[in-house]
Amino acid sequence: MHRVVKDAEQRMRKSIDAFKVEITKLRTGRAHPSILDHIRVDYYGSPVPISQVANITASDARTLTISPWEKSMVQVIDKAILNADLGLNPVTTGDLIRVPMPALNEERRKELIKVVRQEAESARVSIRNIRRDANNELKEQLKAKTMTEDEERRISDAVQKVTDKLISEVDQLLTAKETDLMAI
Repeated sequence: MHRVVKDAEQRMRKSIDAFKVEITKLRTGRAHPSILDHIRVDYYGSPVPISQVANITASDARTLTISPWEKSMVQVIDKAILNADLGLNPVTTGDLIRVPMPALNEERRKELIKVVRQEAESARVSIRNIRRDANNELKEQLKAKTMTEDEERRISDAVQKVTDKLISEVDQLLTAKETDLMAI
């Protein structure tokens, strides 16, 4: 495969990875440790993810259990979760923090679906922009006479196939997340 196609595909994959990260932040009714991935706590003066100062597990379908490695981190983690504005209310018992997941109401589910759709559209736009950049690079090479028109057309078609494949992957991820959000 041509270098332009490989480069475009790698950049498109990064867009899909960023989309996956964004949709994992959106919480469904189930407890999953990745919900807290983006929350940072102050650990001796530097902000670090909670997962680097504590063990996060899903004790059941609706509860996360956080066990900090240092007792001094209990209050810091508790405060960070409250300030993250995720609608979560941690309960501290000794050196353990339990985070019950409230059930989502219908209105909140619909709001989350709108957010997921916006994120999916952003990912699609990003992928299309990468396609445009790749096609512009091919046209520049054609003008510079470093490739023939047939090569340019063939490589452009390959870029389009990769684009279509990855946009359909975004659509599949979107459908899966919507289904997950609407499940009671």
